[in-house]
Amino acid sequence: MRVSLAPVKLRPSLDGQAPAFLASEGARVILGNASNLDGLVNPIAPSPSTLFGPRGAALASEEGPLFVSDTGHHRLMIWNKAPAHDGAPADMLIGQPDFESEGRNAKGDPGPATLNVPTGVSVSGDVLAVADAWNHRVLLWIGMPTRSNQPADVVIGQRDFDGILANRGEASAAADTLNWCYGVTIDQGALWVADTGNRRVLKWNRIPTGNGTPADLVLGETDFISRDGNAGRAVADIGMTWPHAVTVVDDRLLVADAGNNRIMVWNELPAKNGSPCTFVLGQKSFSGIDHNIGAYYPTAATLNMPYGVACLGDRIVIADTANSRIVAHERGDLHMFASAGYLGGQPAFSDKGDNRWRSARRDSLCWPYGIAACGRTLIVADSGNNRVLLWNAAS
Repeated sequence: MRVSLAPVKLRPSLDGQAPAFLASEGARVILGNASNLDGLVNPIAPSPSTLFGPRGAALASEEGPLFVSDTGHHRLMIWNKAPAHDGAPADMLIGQPDFESEGRNAKGDPGPATLNVPTGVSVSGDVLAVADAWNHRVLLWIGMPTRSNQPADVVIGQRDFDGILANRGEASAAADTLNWCYGVTIDQGALWVADTGNRRVLKWNRIPTGNGTPADLVLGETDFISRDGNAGRAVADIGMTWPHAVTVVDDRLLVADAGNNRIMVWNELPAKNGSPCTFVLGQKSFSGIDHNIGAYYPTAATLNMPYGVACLGDRIVIADTANSRIVAHERGDLHMFASAGYLGGQPAFSDKGDNRWRSARRDSLCWPYGIAACGRTLIVADSGNNRVLLWNAAS
């Protein structure tokens, strides 16, 4: 989903530090384990207001609704309006019979309203897509859900809503199978899926309307059958390892290739299977794969298992997950091994550590797995803190 926003007039300082691109007071709203702000630890029992390791979230508009993959509880939480205060309870859910229940596929058979480790979420217009990772499928609602456990309209990756096997039980992949699919993005009527376990990204040129529809394009491999890490090559301009998120910005494609500790960038939307990317962020070359380029501490140019990428106004925002921070680049200043100009969650680019080695705060992070943007709001699935943050852009 594309986002436009007037640029925020901040510039990186000259001493290597970075101005915040997010509001300095921290998140305006915290959903889930807000009590961690006091250093307390609550049991993560399912309820209308608790979250357990959420991996993805998305706002349909600044007014709502808000969708959150409550991954550890195997459910999708829905707020009809964007929450205005901490700990606001969800209005609806999909995946469990009630807010107090949990369990894979609601401890029963899979179906069009069950989930098993839901992760990525994307919404555009009247279409909602959810990556149901351990059922190895993506669920699509054509029209926003209006009641709890409203069944999905379409499933891809499986022949029907009963199927749950990786690659439908086959050793090789295919254009109509998925394996631990993690990220989903809807952009200009196309659907992109980070098919993580198959080490590839798939594109459907149009939103599928039939179950099991095959993809039209594959990236990360040269064909739909292969599933080799880095496409079996030493220089990985085509291949990838554990892709987790996809976003499209100004006809430029970005993929969070967490296993290679980098973001892959195509300057033009690829039209052929196995198209090589133009450059990467987080590594000095296409052959680099080490987290923080082999160092313990990060810099403005390095990454450690980035799971998310999004666009907030004129900035490309990256969830640098294992460094427990968010970094941002100006859209017009992207190139091989580019240094980020903006930082969230840590005081300086050389810092790392869950919650800055302290208890959680409104402006701290612990393994942020998913990010999305809507207007001036960055939505962060702050998974290690069992919460979701709605964080305003700095003014």
